[in-house]
Amino acid sequence: MPSFDIVSKVDIQTLDNAINVARKELNNRYDLRDSKTEIDLDKKTPLITITTANEMSLETVIDIILTRMAKQGIDPKALDLSHQHYKSGALIKKELKVKTGVDKETSKKIIKDIKDSKIKVTASIMDNIIRVSGKKIDDLQQIIAIVRNKDYGIPLQFDNMKS
Repeated sequence: MPSFDIVSKVDIQTLDNAINVARKELNNRYDLRDSKTEIDLDKKTPLITITTANEMSLETVIDIILTRMAKQGIDPKALDLSHQHYKSGALIKKELKVKTGVDKETSKKIIKDIKDSKIKVTASIMDNIIRVSGKKIDDLQQIIAIVRNKDYGIPLQFDNMKS
């Protein structure tokens, strides 16, 4: 029975490359040269921590990171920008969490859209992935097209296509 998985993941090595290029750009930018700005990537969690002097340079650093991620082929929706920055002595810190996996609410929305399409497939939630299976590969390709056309707030990939 043909099936595929709907997942949301970010390649950590590609993200690390994007962060390294962003660090090099920070060193070369005249307006940020002496601002004591640092970008750290925790690969295990994955979490990006930005430390800088003021809010204006914080916004500039976030913009640089998003641009570098897009150039590396990483969807900028993979970052959670909702957390507020906080003071750490004379500096400002902000943590950007990298979204991995499809959360339960988004999974329910995706499954609802799949069921509303009236295509004869079965979708099931398995931890942080959604497995979709059906009798025909054409039906699965229609489901991929439907899910691609909607915005769920996270980057989605389609993996493990089996026929």
